Amino acid sequence: MTPSVEDRLGISDLFTRYTCALDDGEVDTIVDCFTEDGALVSPAVGAHKGRAAIRAFADRFARFQANGSQLRHVISNLRMRVDGDRAQATCYLIVFLTRDGKSRLLPPGRYECELQRTDGVWRFQNRIVHH
Repeated sequence: MTPSVEDRLGISDLFTRYTCALDDGEVDTIVDCFTEDGALVSPAVGAHKGRAAIRAFADRFARFQANGSQLRHVISNLRMRVDGDRAQATCYLIVFLTRDGKSRLLPPGRYECELQRTDGVWRFQNRIVHH
């Protein structure tokens, strides 16, 4: 089904809120991007299911930044399919890591996500990172 403009904007906002929150160490924002039973799977950080596990994952990222390293997640080519309050979305991912004044590019990848609209807001139900 072709997404409405409202759904496109809401889903795009979700991806942007999530990646910026990762980069800024905003733990509560990261957690709020997931449904209560949401899951995140990544070869770099493992599998995390439920908001408590996602909070632990987000806390690790926040400490990473607090220790002087900076990540910059850059996403592009966001595609989505919407069916009522559920959707599937995917995008390309590039991550820059800056440490000690030197930046490098991490292996590129993509996000594959199942989304759910709860309380009028799009959230990740299942988010898989592929590199």
